[in-house]
Amino acid sequence: MKSVYLVLFVLLSQYSLAQNEKKSIDFESYNPPSSLVVPEHVLGRSKFPFIDVHNHQNNMSTQNLGNLLAEMDKLNMKIMVNLSGRSGDYLASAVRNIQQTDAKRLIVFANVSFSGIGEANWAENTVKQLESDVKAGAQGLKIFKSLGFSVKDNKGNLVAVDDQRLDPIWAACGRLGIPVLIHSADPKQFWDEPNAQNERWLELLTQPGRKRSASDGFSWEELIKQQHNLIRRHSKTNFIIAHFGWYANNLAYLGTLLDSYPNMNIEFGAIIAELGRQPRMAKIFFEKYQDRILFGKDSWVPSEYSTYFRVLETEDEYFPYHKKYHAYWKMYGIGLSDEVLKKVYYKNAIRIIPGIDKTQFPD
Repeated sequence: MKSVYLVLFVLLSQYSLAQNEKKSIDFESYNPPSSLVVPEHVLGRSKFPFIDVHNHQNNMSTQNLGNLLAEMDKLNMKIMVNLSGRSGDYLASAVRNIQQTDAKRLIVFANVSFSGIGEANWAENTVKQLESDVKAGAQGLKIFKSLGFSVKDNKGNLVAVDDQRLDPIWAACGRLGIPVLIHSADPKQFWDEPNAQNERWLELLTQPGRKRSASDGFSWEELIKQQHNLIRRHSKTNFIIAHFGWYANNLAYLGTLLDSYPNMNIEFGAIIAELGRQPRMAKIFFEKYQDRILFGKDSWVPSEYSTYFRVLETEDEYFPYHKKYHAYWKMYGIGLSDEVLKKVYYKNAIRIIPGIDKTQFPD
């Protein structure tokens, strides 16, 4: 009799497992169309011409810029800022290519080389090169997240974002009247345990190279603090903080930072999903800090701009983001006023970035 019960138990267990397997589904593949019937406004073009202050074109010295401008026109992008301008001869050749195509539509930011920090005259030589790049046509400086992550000095020590040996660079930007667009750290969840309690777990599973840990050097909190130290110490230099400084999920705190640092501005490259899940809070934030927010996208994927336009311009409900691993939740439109949209789309960039032709934009 015991053997009969044992056989029945095994059969039932196998049946139960088989049923569960039939009912299980991979999270990424579960993406059913919504049955919700609400007004939809899928936008392929922005309502007003805009300036994208955070983009990357890695071959601007030789690429066919006419093709790029044609793609920009489809979006109503009037000006693109290429943050991958590099330095020296490459930057100068990129500027020449721009001038031969359309000098009004494309901007390059310079990038400094951190190789040799600690050597005699390193800061002096680096500032001279930056001055030369600005003279050649650079209209700003972009600092990549490698500062704080992987940049080391001539003795092999990790260099902090607020290392005082770099102070002459930030001071020079203030003197030259150019902004510093700086990316420090990554989303805090990249340092957290990659498990079901981490809302970026799917991203970490699909993009394992994004995982961070204490062994990488500085903690998330240290990197963010270093960035804020830099902003505070160089009050005469305008900073544009990439990705909302990784505080798009805590707009109340981000507001206290903007209140504390008048020279701090922010752009929302790659974090529009954070804004789209809190439309009421985001709208209040945009209205209060409308003079401090710039349009940024980051990666050059023209089809993805539609999400940005829809979040900023419409009051649509419950629509998808364009990358499920990046944001599995749905978006909602903020519905910004024309006054705020114009500032975010172009007026703030015109004020902060020198040399922009204002005649390309409405009042």
